[in-house]
Amino acid sequence: MAVTKRIRIYTEEDVADHKSANSCWITCRGKVYDVTKFVPDHPGGDDLILEHAGTDVERIMKDEGSHDHSDSAYDMLEEYVIGRLGTESTVVRDDWEASDDFHPEDTNSAEDFEKTQFLDLRTPLLQQMWQANFSKSYYLKQVHQPRHLQESARLFAYDIFEVCTRTVWYAVPLIWLPITANLFLRSMLQFNGPIPTFLSDPLLPLSLTSTVTLDVFAKTLPCFFLGNFIWTILEYGMHRFLFHIDEFLPDHYAFMTLHFLLHGIHHYMPMDRLRLVMPPVMFGILQAPFTRLAYILFPTPVANGIISGSFAFYVLYDCMHYALHHTKLPAYLKHMKKYHLAHHYKNFELGFGVTSKIWDYVFKTVLPV
Repeated sequence: MAVTKRIRIYTEEDVADHKSANSCWITCRGKVYDVTKFVPDHPGGDDLILEHAGTDVERIMKDEGSHDHSDSAYDMLEEYVIGRLGTESTVVRDDWEASDDFHPEDTNSAEDFEKTQFLDLRTPLLQQMWQANFSKSYYLKQVHQPRHLQESARLFAYDIFEVCTRTVWYAVPLIWLPITANLFLRSMLQFNGPIPTFLSDPLLPLSLTSTVTLDVFAKTLPCFFLGNFIWTILEYGMHRFLFHIDEFLPDHYAFMTLHFLLHGIHHYMPMDRLRLVMPPVMFGILQAPFTRLAYILFPTPVANGIISGSFAFYVLYDCMHYALHHTKLPAYLKHMKKYHLAHHYKNFELGFGVTSKIWDYVFKTVLPV
C-alpha cells in the first residue's frame, strides 16, 4: 500500500530555533511559515517580525492595537507555508508509577493517527518511516510516547521480511548459549595448546572435554568473569550512547529510520512480546566489532574466555529484559521491572541499566522510582 506524502510536521522547538533575520520562522493557526524572504519587505518593518520570530503570531496579527491584518495578508502568508505543528500524544509523564500488574490500554490506531499524523499502526511502519514527513524533533517526541496493540505492528508488507523482525524470547538462549559454551571450552583447551579453528572443526571441544584439567579451568574462569563485567559496561554504554543517540541524530529520514529499527520501535511499542529481545542477525552484527577487538587485544584463549562471559551475560540481559516487561518476578527483579518500565513511561533520558543500576550510579543517570 503506497503512503501518501503529507505536509511536513514540526514542533514548537523546531520553530523556536529559527528566530533570526537569516532564518525566520513563525506559526499561525497551527501552520508553520518560513518568512525569511519576506522580512525585508514587511510593511510594518522587519523589527516587528523579528520581535516575534520563532513564536506564534496569531494573537498579534489580530491585535487591533498593533495592526489587525486583512484577509489578503493571510493569503500572502500562505505563500510561505512549509508545514504544520504536530499534535502530541502524551503518555510519558513525570508522576508515572508502575503497578505490580501493569497492563497498558490498547491504542486506537485510527484515532491515534488522526490526532498525531505520525505513524499509522494499521499499515507497515518501515515504508512510512522511510517517507517521513516529520522533523527529528517531532519524531523523537512521538516515538517516546508508547503505543500498545494486541498483536505486533507490521514493519514490512512482505511476510518473508516481517518474520525476521520478530523473535521469541527463548530463541536467545537456544542460539547463543551453545556458542557461549563452545567458546568457554575452546578457551580451556587453548590454554593447553593450539587447536583447529571453529570453522574447520566446530564440534572439536566436545570430543576433547576429557582432557580439560582444573588448572586450565582456573585460567579460563577469571576471563569469563571479566567478560561478565565488560558486558555490564557494554549494556549501559550501548543503551545510552547508541540506542539513545537522540541529540546527535541527523534530521534526515534515513537516519530516523535506522534509529527506529535499532531501538525506536521498542520505545514506540514497549510491550510487544516479539520485539523485546534482539533478532539473532542484529546481535550478530553488533557483537562482531567487539569480538574482533577482543582477539586483537588478547591472546586467543583469553579472548575466547572473555567473549564467552560477555555472551553469557548478554543472554541473561535479553531474557531478563523480556521478563521485566511481561513476567511476575521476585523482589529484586520486581524492583528492576519498575525501574525499567519507568525508563519507558516516566523519563527515557535516565535509567539505562537493565540488569542492574550500577553504571547509572557511576554516571549519575539513576531514575527515581
